Amino acid sequence: MDRLIEEYLTFLLLEKGLSKNSISSYQNDLEKFKSFLKKHHKDIEDVQLSDLNDFLIELESRGYSPSTRSRIVSAVRGFFLYLTTEKGLASNPAELLELPRKEKKLPEVLTEKEVETLLSMPDTTQLKGMRDRALLEILYATGMRVSEVSNLKLRDLDLDQRFIKVLGKGSKERFVPFGEIAKEWLLKYLTEVRPRIDKRKSDQVFLNMRDGRPLSRVSIWKIIKSYGILAGIPSEKLYPHILRHSFATHLLRNGCDLRTLQLMLGHASIATTQVYTHLDIGYLRKVHKKYHPRG
Repeated sequence: MDRLIEEYLTFLLLEKGLSKNSISSYQNDLEKFKSFLKKHHKDIEDVQLSDLNDFLIELESRGYSPSTRSRIVSAVRGFFLYLTTEKGLASNPAELLELPRKEKKLPEVLTEKEVETLLSMPDTTQLKGMRDRALLEILYATGMRVSEVSNLKLRDLDLDQRFIKVLGKGSKERFVPFGEIAKEWLLKYLTEVRPRIDKRKSDQVFLNMRDGRPLSRVSIWKIIKSYGILAGIPSEKLYPHILRHSFATHLLRNGCDLRTLQLMLGHASIATTQVYTHLDIGYLRKVHKKYHPRG
């Protein structure tokens, strides 16, 4: 077994070009499998699918997370594929071995009060504050991804109809509405701030105050985070898509249907949008308890 693992790791290094870190990870995972076989007095040639399932059960009982177990399964499957294709092993017991389902980690979202506090943080007596207020308002009003706002062009704005044409993932276009408050701050930025900083005649909407270059995704995230800290928002709630996830959750909470939300978020599949129904399960439970006759 030691020799086979060593040969497999050499194969991954020389033939597959994996990094030394990846090789080390494979080795650690296969050592766990080797220990399991030794404990149960099994030779590699005698391993059956049932043995591999027992291995997974043992990993779970030892407290390994689904993502870790999934990685170990991938290592074992790759090892058996190598043994059958390169070493003449008669059959591949790992061929039908299923990957453990990974936990769906639901993102934290802001309450409506926290959003209000966050949006009020920029000092709108200053040019930078006016830009940042417009930026935050548009992010929350539309649910756009940070990358989409970074790439937003002037020609994509329809201020009269209050719509934005968004170029999303896979170059798919969608149209997203925004409200009067977002329009008000966007107009202030476009008329009072942007002309003063547009030194390069850029067609991007949101520009850097210093040199007039388009704001990058990283810069936008730093802006969100800095005002989030000022607003006293817990660190676990501060991540780049926080306003996008809050936008979606608040719309659902106030009666928006999944199909409409899917279109506004630009999700290819409604299954992706459905995560927000789980995200808001706590709120739904409170509503049921409050209003159901037997709540």
